Amino acid sequence: MEIWLNPACSKCRTAVAELDAAGVSYVVRRYLEDPPTVDELRATVDRLGLEPWDVARPAEAAEEGIDLPRDAAAREAWLAALAAHPRALQRPIITAGDGTTVVGRDPDSLAAVIRADTLRADTIRADITTAED
Repeated sequence: MEIWLNPACSKCRTAVAELDAAGVSYVVRRYLEDPPTVDELRATVDRLGLEPWDVARPAEAAEEGIDLPRDAAAREAWLAALAAHPRALQRPIITAGDGTTVVGRDPDSLAAVIRADTLRADTIRADITTAED
């Protein structure tokens, strides 16, 4: 599991606390210091089933000068703009080992990604046990 976070963000700190409480393993990516590439963003929004403008923070996007149409023709421009200005990204973005990805700003999203990771870990343990038998 990987979490893209800004440590100054209260939603990010809440997400980390929930992941810790659930006992799941995760890798922290401070996306302001280590911005995602255009390809990583494309894959992430595809896993989310969203468009790039759906994961943009409106105020921060405006402050960064991102003023693009919200349509398919501008999709690549949005991805490039968000890669260049990661401060405009919603946070935290969490991806479980099975590819389940959420913007973890609410309890239901956090529960979904924790459940996905737990189910994956249970499946791996079952596979190991079966292989040992």
